[in-house]
Amino acid sequence: MESNDMPVSQNESERLAALKRYNILDTLPDNAFDDATALVSYICGVPIAYISFIDESRQWFKSEIGIGVSEVPREITFCRYTIMDSKMVEIPDTLLNERFKDDPNVTGGFKIRFYAGVPLTTPDGYHIGVLCAADHVPRQLNESQRTALLIVARHVINTLELGTKNNELASQKKIAERAVAAKDSFLANMSHEIRTPLNAVIGFTELLAGTKLDDQQRSFVKDVQTAGENLLLIVNDILDLSKIETGGLTLEMQPFDLKKALRHIYDLLKVKVTKEVEFNLFLDADLPEMVLGDQVRLNQILMNLAGNALKFTSEGEVTISIKKTEETDEVYMIRFSVKDSGIGIPQEHLNIIFERFTQAEESTTRKFGGTGLGLSIVKQLVEMHGSKIHVKSREDFGSEFFFTLSYKKTFQEKNEPEAKPVNDLGSLKILLCEDNRLNQKLAQNVIEGFGFELDIAENGDQGIDLLSKNQYDLILMDLQMPIRDGYQTTNYIRSQLKSTIPIIAMTAHSLAGEQDRCYDAGMDGYVPKPFKQYELLETIKTVLKKEPKSRERAKADLSRIEETDRIKPGWKKEVITQFIEKAPLELKEFESAVKRADFQTVLHTAEEIQIWLHLFLLENLSRHLTNIEHEAHRKNFTIETSDSLEIVMCSLKDIMNDLQKQTNNN
Repeated sequence: MESNDMPVSQNESERLAALKRYNILDTLPDNAFDDATALVSYICGVPIAYISFIDESRQWFKSEIGIGVSEVPREITFCRYTIMDSKMVEIPDTLLNERFKDDPNVTGGFKIRFYAGVPLTTPDGYHIGVLCAADHVPRQLNESQRTALLIVARHVINTLELGTKNNELASQKKIAERAVAAKDSFLANMSHEIRTPLNAVIGFTELLAGTKLDDQQRSFVKDVQTAGENLLLIVNDILDLSKIETGGLTLEMQPFDLKKALRHIYDLLKVKVTKEVEFNLFLDADLPEMVLGDQVRLNQILMNLAGNALKFTSEGEVTISIKKTEETDEVYMIRFSVKDSGIGIPQEHLNIIFERFTQAEESTTRKFGGTGLGLSIVKQLVEMHGSKIHVKSREDFGSEFFFTLSYKKTFQEKNEPEAKPVNDLGSLKILLCEDNRLNQKLAQNVIEGFGFELDIAENGDQGIDLLSKNQYDLILMDLQMPIRDGYQTTNYIRSQLKSTIPIIAMTAHSLAGEQDRCYDAGMDGYVPKPFKQYELLETIKTVLKKEPKSRERAKADLSRIEETDRIKPGWKKEVITQFIEKAPLELKEFESAVKRADFQTVLHTAEEIQIWLHLFLLENLSRHLTNIEHEAHRKNFTIETSDSLEIVMCSLKDIMNDLQKQTNNN
């Protein structure tokens, strides 16, 4: 092919742009293309086959058989002519072809006597390369072979298109991941900024409740505490948008006094009712006292609905009605209704009011305020109970929101934890790393109220300095501090100071995964802000009594399995293989069930895990697992549950790693 003429299409620049769009040139070998080349060679019965792409100056081979080079100059190729055509080019005998009979690759070189090339044509019509079959002897393809070449050529283009789409998806995924990371960062910062002052409000209110108050003052303080806790709940739900979006919210099923909870909601809202509005609570005489359900979520639903009703009713009445509609041996069906005589909702807007950030009218937001999140959260919470919320409304006449929930019967009384913590640890010296002055003051009052001594560091560097000079029993570590944050400070204490002092994270962050990150960083406990005094003291007790982190790794005792293996060869391998395959899934399900207080699933999964513990003679771990089972039977998980869960999870993961290494070595 010594001819110097190099034909160029009229749309050459567009053709080259189409080629570059696929980013295929100079890429590594790919099985998909190699398989296509091998298929062409097989179908056509030829020793030479290739997939090539042609740029400004060369023919580059993505895949080839019988060529042995990666590229050749464009001006000496057969394919420079093929890409000028829109159909297959077939030359049965090159010596009989006027264009190619004197070509060096015909008279010598590759000694091509037969050539068949199909243009690789993009969906928008550009010929970017060639699929080729060639031979050293003359031949002619039959119709089936020609059809097969055309099909393989389309397959090559489809493979390129798929690769492009995958690259675009990967790029979009990276953009989405960056957006999620930005959102998480924003939520983390907002969580800290909102929860930090809320921590002070709730904490000082709790301290105030412990002082001498008259009945009216104590009632006011109790309402402030309840309002603060409800505000914290709402803040948590709004800030943890990722949890809402993925359905990550779970119901915490505990026995609670239904009538007391409803009266409490009524009392809390009644203090804000104007004299022009009559606010009523109607409780069915047949309403049960105790039920098994999520009191916090019910509070949130009714606080949202009744709060909205009061906000949109300037005069008239707002009524909360609760009625038992059905009862079986196991459950009560309870109908909840919130009805008002307020501004009502236009009929055309009834189908959008449960959407996020939406209110019936823009003027509603300007006049009454609000985020438009309340009804969306209510809808999701009701649906989490397996029910649906309904609305009836007439503009200027009022609205009624109603739904029916199923609550299981319970004969267990709910034991409310006393907010009067008891110190049985004696005298302790504690270091607090905290930059917020209000939180410093709050923690100082609480810690000194426990009878402990407290030193305060305003950042991580000050904390490290104080720890280097003094002896402390414990560190309370804020996560977000200037100069050196809580994670960096903990890392320095563990890696540089080589200290094993217990560290409890105290954080206003509310994002999922924060607790695990604290433990991974080397901290021993976790207390979210705002905190309750008894929760903080219980966590202090737990970390001080916890087994040292350097405890001996649990090891599987294979003696019983090996005895069976001697009788039934292959038993040991089968048991270990099954354990490595199944245990991770069982542990994941078990941990998730414990965290969401799904007692039935905990018991079911624990039974499966106990089988492994008995097989590997892990009696100590079995005792920890039994403790969790006992607490699941009592339907009351405690801090000890968390400790036992951590020991079981970590130990079994160590054992899985050890057995996996043994398996690989064998």
